[in-house]
Amino acid sequence: MVIGLTHHAGIRIAEVAFLLLVFGGVWLASGEFLSFVHGRARTLVAGAAFALGGVLLIIATHWGHFG
Repeated sequence: MVIGLTHHAGIRIAEVAFLLLVFGGVWLASGEFLSFVHGRARTLVAGAAFALGGVLLIIATHWGHFG
């Protein structure tokens, strides 16, 4: 399977990935300051954002010629 992305698409994917990483960090940190009732759900959402951001960075680096 061959996946080809332009350089511009790789940059866009990386930008979305970094945005997800920031979102996950802010979500996790805000949960510590605001005592949310659903701590497990907060951790799940933040973890999913971190994981998806990491996968997108791998895609952008490998196939999108980012970096």
